[in-house]
Order: sequence, then C-alpha cells, then structure tokens
Amino acid sequence: MNNHIYNLFSQLVQNRRSIYRIQKFYLKDARGCKKCLDFWKQVLKQKEAETKELINLIKAHKI
Repeated sequence: MNNHIYNLFSQLVQNRRSIYRIQKFYLKDARGCKKCLDFWKQVLKQKEAETKELINLIKAHKI
C-alpha cells in the first residue's frame, strides 16, 4: 500500500473517532450553551463531509 493511501485510511479513522466523540459526548455536554452547541454541530457537519470525501478517494484507488 502506498504511503499516501495509508494516510487517507489513517485520516478516515481519525475522522470517524472525532465524529463518534462529538455525537456521543460533545453535543450532550454543550447543551447548556447555544454557541458551543452550534459550534459542535458545525464541526460535525465538516467532519462528515471530509469523511465522505476520504471514502470516495479511497474507493477511487480501488482498494
């Protein structure tokens, strides 16, 4: 496996972990603060979009 493909997989794992933590903990913990809740929702959307793009890049390499 090429190093750049490994890097894509590695980043995919990091994004999935971030998404899990945001969904499981950060959104719940931020319920008392609208600004923070909005921030975590925005970060979640960005991470989900990045994750979809990473998956498409990995698929493009037919691995």
